[in-house]
Amino acid sequence: MTSRFTLDLTGQVAIVTGASSGLGAASAKALAGAGARVCVNYHRDEHGAHAVREEIERAGGKAIVVGVNVAHEDRVEHLFAKTKEAFGDVHILVANAGLQKDGASDTLSLKDWNTVLDVNLTGQFLCCREAIREFLARGRKPEVSRALGKIICMSSVHQVIPWGGHVNYATSKGGIMLMMKTLAQEYAGRGIRINAICPGAIKTPINHDAWGTPDAETKLKKLIPYGRVGDPEDIANAVVWLASDLSDYVTGASLFVDGGMTLYPGFEDNG
Repeated sequence: MTSRFTLDLTGQVAIVTGASSGLGAASAKALAGAGARVCVNYHRDEHGAHAVREEIERAGGKAIVVGVNVAHEDRVEHLFAKTKEAFGDVHILVANAGLQKDGASDTLSLKDWNTVLDVNLTGQFLCCREAIREFLARGRKPEVSRALGKIICMSSVHQVIPWGGHVNYATSKGGIMLMMKTLAQEYAGRGIRINAICPGAIKTPINHDAWGTPDAETKLKKLIPYGRVGDPEDIANAVVWLASDLSDYVTGASLFVDGGMTLYPGFEDNG
């Protein structure tokens, strides 16, 4: 017996924050490939965002570009307003925008702590809150999607794995976990599905130093039981699934897409 649900997102509108490169860019392109119209958000890399839009359009999809810093409440409101102006109702949010400001905890500046928390955690909350408001104001359209709305928070394996030298980043991801679960609990009864994806080591610009040379990649793969470093498309595939009706009974979940990094590979031979 075949499922009556599909990965088809035709008729739906998605906002992807931090979509000018890396996981956000791959997610935006994958959502468009599944039929969604996509708002490609960026903060600094306008050229990259327009390159993503152009690739989507060359493939027959529809996309717009909106530049805002998601750490600011009024700019998040602007992001949603511009998306609605171009495409109408919003159905999917991929809260992906994030950054790192690394350093030993005893020397980490308050500015670098706040910058990471403001974008990675507060920025995600502001985007989630605005999406929830949009979903509730619109009401259900079961012919478009079984859920009232879908939110996908981009977290990390470091919501559960401590990471020395990255205390601000790990804290932000741990916060995303409980923010996501709390929002999912709060709004599941209203028909809103909220989940998180927790990438492991993925070949993106933010962590290029960890995989950019053969020696570095070999060292990194020791942490990955599956034996390869992930590609952005590995995450984008999970995004499309969580945005689709195929995952309609999934909410409040952290989906680890990490090649087994959270399986504690150091213990695979009895520790």
